[in-house]
Amino acid sequence: MNRADLNKRKDAVTAMFDQVAPRYDITNDILSLGQTRGWRKAVTQAVGAVPGEFVLDLAAGTGKSSEPFADAGVQVVAADLSLGMLQVGRSRRPDIEFVQADATMLPFADDSFDAVTISYGLRNVEGYHRALHEMYRVARPGGRLVIAEFSTPTNKAFRKVYGEYLVKALPGVAKKVSSNPEAYEYLAESIAAWPDQEGLARDIASAGWEQVRYRNLSGGIVAIHHAVKGENPGYGAPEIKLA
Repeated sequence: MNRADLNKRKDAVTAMFDQVAPRYDITNDILSLGQTRGWRKAVTQAVGAVPGEFVLDLAAGTGKSSEPFADAGVQVVAADLSLGMLQVGRSRRPDIEFVQADATMLPFADDSFDAVTISYGLRNVEGYHRALHEMYRVARPGGRLVIAEFSTPTNKAFRKVYGEYLVKALPGVAKKVSSNPEAYEYLAESIAAWPDQEGLARDIASAGWEQVRYRNLSGGIVAIHHAVKGENPGYGAPEIKLA
């Protein structure tokens, strides 16, 4: 694959992440100027899982986002579509359960998890609206949803600077530190094309989630969306709209 495009085909996206898996975590730390650790901590706090609860961590990759839950005694399932990512994760953390899973067709029963979370992976899903419905299905009544995703900076001047970074600087840095720099050109484009905070909040609500709210991090570079599944869920209510 010479260049990942914005069609988000499962085969293309999976192949892309298989290629970058060995240096994925290091590259992300460099490209985010070290902010990924703080963002990850904010997600863990937003999920608020306690021992005895079950958490589904989607697009978990190598399991970096799953580690804080496991370390706190929370039962976590790290799910990802990329076998390359999962293999790296299993070799690092054999104590965590890694499962290959398509976010649009999750291999879990209804009402299985106390919390479902996905960090920086929803925008890569082919048909992400369907994935939001699947997350709703597998969450227990009263369960939480936490989505961390790149978003739109709130300050207009900063938004312009950030846009320039995505288009020009990020691919250049990726060429020096990544095993597949073309993948980061795709990632930059996917960030620029992604809905803003309010747009994603509407998509989450349309999938049936309630109490949808969000919190900006780093001036809106990242937004954490939080929602709750009602105590009396209706799985067939909202119409599925494919991205």
